[in-house]
Amino acid sequence: MRGLLTVPRPGEGFDCPASPRAVARPASSPGFDPDVAWRLHPQVAVRPEPFGALLYHFGTRRLSFLKNRTILSVVQSLADHSDARAACRAAGVEDAQQRPYLHALGVLADSNMLVPGECQ
Repeated sequence: MRGLLTVPRPGEGFDCPASPRAVARPASSPGFDPDVAWRLHPQVAVRPEPFGALLYHFGTRRLSFLKNRTILSVVQSLADHSDARAACRAAGVEDAQQRPYLHALGVLADSNMLVPGECQ
């Protein structure tokens, strides 16, 4: 399975300020815990698209692409679940298939698109 998320680098299809956070991401996300509640950052707008979605952070001016509707469902429902794994399950992602989804959520958390949150 190809990645579920694209975080463009400066100069790749749009203008954005160069910053240390705008380059390569680590393979694992030490700050992301899939067993706690997460939500979209309040400054992030989600624009659904046929391929998935665009996420834009108005504070950092970062843009991310969600590459399918399933990861979009997971991201949009995070605040409704007790943890990221539960959001994946609710979107129809079985436990054995969650690794790429959790990785994508970790990248979003690293780029401040997601923040820890309370289950509503």
